[in-house]
Amino acid sequence: MKTFAPELGPLGPLQGVWEGEKGSDVAPSDKPADDRQPTTSLYRERMVFEPTGRVDNHEQTLYGLRYSTRAWRIGAPDPFHEEVGYWMYEPATGLVLRCFMPPRGMTVLAGGTAAAAARKFSLEAKAGDEVFGICSSPFLTAEFKTVRYTLDVEIVDDDTLRYESHTFMKMKGRPDLFDHVDQNTLRRAE
Repeated sequence: MKTFAPELGPLGPLQGVWEGEKGSDVAPSDKPADDRQPTTSLYRERMVFEPTGRVDNHEQTLYGLRYSTRAWRIGAPDPFHEEVGYWMYEPATGLVLRCFMPPRGMTVLAGGTAAAAARKFSLEAKAGDEVFGICSSPFLTAEFKTVRYTLDVEIVDDDTLRYESHTFMKMKGRPDLFDHVDQNTLRRAE
């Protein structure tokens, strides 16, 4: 079993580079004529987690990972999705934070708690929440407003990472929420 920085708690095993080709993206269709029905795309992905070191917010001490991901539809040369952000852990409380921004005019600050040795944890954010919230551009708010985001992470072993995220969107002209689901299994590349 590998040794990870204990101050990173459950985030320690994420440090490094991960790659996976088993991604599944259930998203609204790009075709307006079908009322944005679900369409599934398979994708490959590369995630990079680099330590930030200690971060002091007065009395609060956090440790974190600088994060980026890129995803390509299987067989496509250009990525269809990217994100940058941070994953943070507060050892004193077990607080886990993930703040990220895809280049679409949206930011998410999701949070939850986990024991230091946890290999499974969940995070959540809701639109309008002052603590763990979602902020979107005028276009996204009008057309594809994200009202809730959930993420389940499992570090299966030192070299296997699984996740499943749900982005619940209120889409213009659609009475029910759309559940945009992304999931993948990645292997440690470095």
